[in-house]
Amino acid sequence: MFLDEITMKEFSENLERTKTIIIPYGTVEEHGQHLPLGTDTIIPLEILKEVSRHCNVFIAPPVHYGVCTSTRQHPGTITISPDTLRHLTLDIVRDAYKKGLRNFILLSGHGGGLHINALKEVAEILIEELDGIKIAVICPYSLLWERLQEIAETENDSHAGEIETSLIMALRPELVRGTSEEEYPTFPKPFIVKNKLQYWPGGVWGNPSKASAEKGRKVAGLIVDELVSFIKEVESSG
Repeated sequence: MFLDEITMKEFSENLERTKTIIIPYGTVEEHGQHLPLGTDTIIPLEILKEVSRHCNVFIAPPVHYGVCTSTRQHPGTITISPDTLRHLTLDIVRDAYKKGLRNFILLSGHGGGLHINALKEVAEILIEELDGIKIAVICPYSLLWERLQEIAETENDSHAGEIETSLIMALRPELVRGTSEEEYPTFPKPFIVKNKLQYWPGGVWGNPSKASAEKGRKVAGLIVDELVSFIKEVESSG
């Protein structure tokens, strides 16, 4: 059930049945010329609509902003700092814990390294601080990497590429604006460069022209099944 759509009475009644809440995280971030800036938020929200049909758990409103590094100079990207993400998440989880929730799934539609690390750092703080808490940080693309690469024709597909484009084509097709050129970032590792746009002008990692709604439905199904299975495991383990 979506937390922002229920009353306080319904919250109290459902708290007798579940102590689990999923907090979705996204970004306002470029996704090539063809996908919306909210791609990382839209995908987990649409996935959770299906999850909610199988599991009676609380689903929080999304955190729309995340930590973007490689894309922070691209038009439309609005990033926050890791500190902001950490503090916001600490506040949300601590107060939700006071309201009786005990199982927290931080579901990120964004796989950026600093973003995910900030969430994991928060999880480490909270398991030391709050008695009886269970907390997990999940990025579906990392969790299902090998299985997703079996669906994708593009080797090492990633940001705004075949998989993400396929998901939006399946979940919100009206938001897809054509396609973008195949592209891969050329950052001179291990250096951290200031001018990100010089090495990744189009903001695509992969080949979105190989995307299809059929592939998107397969990927979405995998993610839903994995989340439902994980929720059942969390709730059955006491």
